Amino acid sequence: MTPIELGIYSVIAIVILIYLGVYIPIALGVVSFVSIWLMRDNFDLSMNLLKIAVSDSVMEYTFATVPLFTFMGLIVSKAGLGADVYEVMSTGFRRVKGGIGMATVGANAVFAAVTGSSIASASVFAKVSVPQMLKHGYNPRFAVGVVAGSSVLGMIIPPSAMLIIYSFVAEQSVGEMFLAGVVPGVMLAFAYVGAIYLMGRFTPNFIGGRPASDYEMMPWRELMSKTVPTVSLIVVVMGGIYTGWLTPVEAGATGALVALGIALGRRRISLRGLWEALLETGHITASILFLITAASIYSRMLGLAGLPNELGDMLASSNVSFFQLMTIYVIMMLFLGTLLDTASIILIVVPLFLPLIEPMGLSLVWFGIVTVVGAEIGLLTPPLGISCFVIKATLNDDRITLKDVFLGALPFAAVMLVVLILLICFPALTLAILN
Repeated sequence: MTPIELGIYSVIAIVILIYLGVYIPIALGVVSFVSIWLMRDNFDLSMNLLKIAVSDSVMEYTFATVPLFTFMGLIVSKAGLGADVYEVMSTGFRRVKGGIGMATVGANAVFAAVTGSSIASASVFAKVSVPQMLKHGYNPRFAVGVVAGSSVLGMIIPPSAMLIIYSFVAEQSVGEMFLAGVVPGVMLAFAYVGAIYLMGRFTPNFIGGRPASDYEMMPWRELMSKTVPTVSLIVVVMGGIYTGWLTPVEAGATGALVALGIALGRRRISLRGLWEALLETGHITASILFLITAASIYSRMLGLAGLPNELGDMLASSNVSFFQLMTIYVIMMLFLGTLLDTASIILIVVPLFLPLIEPMGLSLVWFGIVTVVGAEIGLLTPPLGISCFVIKATLNDDRITLKDVFLGALPFAAVMLVVLILLICFPALTLAILN
């Protein structure tokens, strides 16, 4: 069996196991373990590589960013800062056609900068934004679609769990990945706002809605009380990383401490809520650690099979251009996005394509942003669009079907694809802050 065949069969085997209900890291680990065993006919070698993968993952210092940023995001979510940000945003947009949708996008962008979770964003804004849009006559499909579309900002705007996972798989700096995600995330948010404006102008029936009759400008003191905590947290975390005063791990620890101080100071979290946040942090951290360990042994298996060298030779002999390679990559991610979650796509596809990207002299930081944006489109597409399922489950409203959520999210998935193409064509957009 050639290395190329081994790579193809391993991906097929992993996808089949996942669809049979096998936990993703176990599917990755089992396929890698068995492949090494069959290639070298050496059970001890397989066991030793598994031990090395586990120890390398656990001993990685930057892995501490995972529990710290996770805890910060959970505390912020439980403290209700998402609802505060939404209220502030809605005061500025309510009189614009599609204004509450624009406010939802803006609030999601800000909320993403302190949570890093698409699922948390989808859950929070399904509760606070959709009822407001339905109250003012918005089309239910648009209402749930804008929440689903803007929720993906949580995985692009740092801190982001997907950027952390990619940084481990591709051995890149977490801090650089965070900084590189700022411009694409903000660009996507503005693209969403622009798309909503165009929808309101050219397809008003899809949006529906009417100007808010109960509109009142928020008092200055209330505006500050709802804005300052979130802005302060963003400045501490991203400002610390950007200026170099804090490493990503230190920024995560500082952000978690500040978030906890805000929640306790405003009496928005109980001891029970704090304990639940700690437990959930442990569960999420263990899950991500398991994923990274499985990805590590999968990468080692591909290296042992000689796939990187094989792919490099094939690329050199076939004269595949940059745009041809990226077209294949995007199509593969869009296809896998209908079957797998974002983390699985990163763990399976990135080790296969890194040997092709590196010889071209392309930035692996840029490649990571392209990967995450491409994989995140899968959160909005059937049959696995996780954000869409979360919104449907959170609303628990029989008037809105899962079909409505997917159809409402479709225009925003198209906007993401346009932004992805721009990021591929103009890598400087991603690397602007780093240069």
